[in-house]
Amino acid sequence: MHPDGPPPILTGMTKVQRFPLATTSAGHAPLRRPGSIRRTTSIDAEWPDGPGQDFILTGLARDMATPADGGAPTELATGSFRLTLSPKREIVALETVPSHPRAAEMVGVRAGGASREALARRLGDIRGTPLFQLIDDFAGASLVAGWALSRWMTPEQAFNVGKMKGTRDMTAVCTGFTPGSQAMDETGHPRFDVQSMTIVLPLENPEDPEGWHQMPPMRGVRFRRARRIDIWREADVLKVDAGFQDSATNPGGERSAIHEYRVHAEVDPATGELVAMQALPLILPYAECPGASIKASRMVRRNLAEFREAVPEVLRATLGCTHLNDVLRALTDVPVLAEQLA
Repeated sequence: MHPDGPPPILTGMTKVQRFPLATTSAGHAPLRRPGSIRRTTSIDAEWPDGPGQDFILTGLARDMATPADGGAPTELATGSFRLTLSPKREIVALETVPSHPRAAEMVGVRAGGASREALARRLGDIRGTPLFQLIDDFAGASLVAGWALSRWMTPEQAFNVGKMKGTRDMTAVCTGFTPGSQAMDETGHPRFDVQSMTIVLPLENPEDPEGWHQMPPMRGVRFRRARRIDIWREADVLKVDAGFQDSATNPGGERSAIHEYRVHAEVDPATGELVAMQALPLILPYAECPGASIKASRMVRRNLAEFREAVPEVLRATLGCTHLNDVLRALTDVPVLAEQLA
């Protein structure tokens, strides 16, 4: 025993430190580089009939090439969808542009692993296109979308909605929910009282008005998942700069993000192999979350063409972050986009 009685309790040491890198946005998208291709996608969620009812996802995507001589950019491809989901995230209706003869077969499929398997079977012939990326991404977007509702509720209302939805035990689902994480209570359910978010600027760069596809204004209760992938060549290396953000409107008129990543990568254009990567955790909800960025290096030396299936297998459970995995899975289309880097 301590000679002067029990030692003091150092309460400041019982909290996981939160570093600035997990609460700071990258801001506007970077200017497009000459001789590059940029893919941008956005998925907006809204609840026309209020919480607990069917909700609507609107997806938009565009591939654009910027000439090496700095001339006018060329639109390479576009895609869009309007998707109605039940509160359980089952597809009620799906309309796509361009249309696909088997899109209606996705009705009744629930978001998650089952939806990605169904998408591969029924719309696998459009892999690599902006539309396929959008539909593949609806599972992750719909998972986070409900967070937008909490921005417009009192803490008590948000708690009651979460209780009504029956939030599940999240223990060991990802790095942030590693056993012992302060992101969970003693029952393994997420703690909203320690959740972090950051007010962010528009993604569109005022100095580059064509840098993003036209996105609808965010008014009222609205959620948005947005991603950007830039690719270009430097000598014998294919360079990649990818950005990802989950955000929602606030009653005060601002927009707050709960997830934001930036990934820089180098790819062997001859083999499609990832030779180097840095994943930057810019905005994340819990102090434990940034650890997933270090573990993402396990994907180095793997072929990008396999990322949609390989990422959730290699970076499963506490080795990964659900949202960083979504960022990395989308890189599987980089070799397809690179074919158009003439």
